[in-house]
Amino acid sequence: MKILVVNAGSSSLKYQLFDMDSGAAIAKGLCERIGIDGAVTHKRLGKEDYKAKADLKDHKAAIELVLHLLCDPQLGVISDAHEIGAVGHRVAHGGERLRTSSVIGEEELRYLESIVEINPLHGPPAISGIKACQSVMPNVKHVGVFDTSYYSTVEERAYIYPIPYELYERYKIRRYGFHGTSHRFVCAKAMEALGKKDAKVITCHLGNGSSITASIGGKAVDTSMGFTPQEGVPMGTRSGSIDPTVVTYIMKKEGLSPDEMEKLLNSSSGLLGVSGVSSDCRDVLEAQDKGDKRSKLAMDILVHYIKKIIGSYVAEMNGLDALVFTAGIGENDGIVRDLICSDLSYLGIEIDNEINLTCKRGTFTEITKKGSRVRTFAIPTNEEYMIALDTYSLIK
Repeated sequence: MKILVVNAGSSSLKYQLFDMDSGAAIAKGLCERIGIDGAVTHKRLGKEDYKAKADLKDHKAAIELVLHLLCDPQLGVISDAHEIGAVGHRVAHGGERLRTSSVIGEEELRYLESIVEINPLHGPPAISGIKACQSVMPNVKHVGVFDTSYYSTVEERAYIYPIPYELYERYKIRRYGFHGTSHRFVCAKAMEALGKKDAKVITCHLGNGSSITASIGGKAVDTSMGFTPQEGVPMGTRSGSIDPTVVTYIMKKEGLSPDEMEKLLNSSSGLLGVSGVSSDCRDVLEAQDKGDKRSKLAMDILVHYIKKIIGSYVAEMNGLDALVFTAGIGENDGIVRDLICSDLSYLGIEIDNEINLTCKRGTFTEITKKGSRVRTFAIPTNEEYMIALDTYSLIK
């Protein structure tokens, strides 16, 4: 069976087509600048990329183009769109009701529309992508796979904020957690390597957006992101967790509206805000190496926050079997992994830095130092495969 995986953004639509018999993606691509001056990049296994301008007035036009490319005699990988058994959609937020991957019908769509207020950035494009795919492919099942669903096992003590409880009841203000599909995938891979069903694992999804999750036996018990993806460690442009009174203080001093303050915290903070150089970790490290003090400070703050969260999760779980790094920074930056793991030997975390600094990009690599109590891995994430697998399991 073939499963199409779709990840719709406000002006983009990423896709991968999986052959579930082999578990491999046989084609993937990106429609971008939807509603502007559209373009498409289409990739097939072992063949040259196809790139072209395209008339993409909306997401429906984008998915129509995707199906055309997948079925094209020269560029495609299937002969007919009917070979696609189902479509899996990445959806960032499932709220409190959509706690597991679910077939998306009218009721589910209405619920997703009802929680746009707490998911204003990612909700509308995901809904647009689902509706577009349903209109073009009405005879197949459409499945939503939610980043938040991995955290359905987190207990109240970890997701309820210590504010008046009525505000949770009224507005569903709570910790939801994000990047769940990625954390679920790499945690499962680590557990396979450990051969231990009740393994205690901390997974660090570190990229332009970063989150850390603690899991026991493949079930999440806590996570760093909260009501929004803003909470937790500093990120490329996000502040991460700060004293909430800082927010109101800055608003009063600078005369900022709530929207302006939200933009400051989400788009002008983090590595960019402290370094003044870039939101890209590579640029900040390069500037640090050249002696830029603010860039060094930005990296020191990032590493400091990550260490604190790792330590707190070891305490929360009363132990640790494995530490996992994934996503753009986590998978690929041995320097950052070294900075994080240094001085964690008391927790049983020690890495072999020769392996750590030379491991091949995009490969599953164990970087544990011989004799370390805790095993440490760099694992490439594969959220799209998890979406395909959930979709296949649901419709099967």
